[in-house]
Amino acid sequence: MLLLSDLARQFSSIKEELLLKWGTFIDSGSYTMGQYVALLEEQVAEKTGTSYAIGVANGTDALVLTLDACGIGEGDEVITTPFTFFATAEAISRRGAVPVFADVDPFTYNIDPNQIEALITPRTKAILPVHLFGQPADMASINQLAKKNGLKVIEDACQAFGATFNSKQVGSLSDIACFSFFPTKNLGAMGDGGIIVTSDPELASTIRQLRHHGSSKKYYHDTIGYNSRLDELHALTLLTAINHVDNWNTKRRTLAARYHLSLNNLPYLKLPLEMNGARSVYHLYCIGSDEREQITAMLRKAEVQTGIYYPCPLHLQKAYTSLGYQQGDFPVAEQLSKQLFAIPLHPFLSVAEQDDIISLLQNYRGKNK
Repeated sequence: MLLLSDLARQFSSIKEELLLKWGTFIDSGSYTMGQYVALLEEQVAEKTGTSYAIGVANGTDALVLTLDACGIGEGDEVITTPFTFFATAEAISRRGAVPVFADVDPFTYNIDPNQIEALITPRTKAILPVHLFGQPADMASINQLAKKNGLKVIEDACQAFGATFNSKQVGSLSDIACFSFFPTKNLGAMGDGGIIVTSDPELASTIRQLRHHGSSKKYYHDTIGYNSRLDELHALTLLTAINHVDNWNTKRRTLAARYHLSLNNLPYLKLPLEMNGARSVYHLYCIGSDEREQITAMLRKAEVQTGIYYPCPLHLQKAYTSLGYQQGDFPVAEQLSKQLFAIPLHPFLSVAEQDDIISLLQNYRGKNK
């Protein structure tokens, strides 16, 4: 089976480096909140062009702690996209705030800035764009809207480590940003992990307290916080992987360009569009088709893994019935949920393997006449 993301190949490529470091780590006897987390924070801040990075337990916690640090709570509203993983809106709800959805652009799949302004009310406190599938959202337009209306901007960059917009790293494009290190991400650990980046010293200080039970001094607690520490073992793994992520991202972009060149003229496929100024890292390569079911069945039969991202937009999830949204409220997101599917793209996919996938897609109509 050709996998969407081949983690065994990825981690095998740095296995010797990891084994050497793990031996030293085991001998250290220091397994939480130690030197490796601190070093990773330093490197991530430098790489994203921000002043501070704070490691946390996972990407969802990164969002929750960020919203908390920004003072967002009961009854506040946060504008975001309905076409993303559930955690984006879930984090808003966990703070007692209300996710307010804006439809997405049909070509980039990211939140459409033209849909945002009409949704702003006196209760709106922030805009939370998602850099979906590794492509940056239109941050210039979003930041302009936020500045005009006095709103915070929080980047959900969980799928986009290393992506850029107008030559600036995601994570440095807003007040504060969240990354996930879930194993399948383009920079992933061997388990859960996350990090928050910002250049605001007050936000950084608040999040450092929140991640450790609201404590800035052992056994003294200034606020009600969380237990959300990034494990040293995951930090050590990430310190190895981060040295390779630029090369891995370049390989992802090269493979994406090959897909685009080979599949662009097929009338039954819709390919992702990279927005001007955006440089995607292609965490996922999602294409669309009105014949999704038939095409994915054909690929499965040929032992090519596919994935549907996402089959149900957030406004139609059972968990959000109380918000009162209906079918048809966000037609672009709803259409994408019926059309999009991911095909294999990762740094260790060989050209020959990719050519097999391309050939299957090119010959699909011929085999299904």
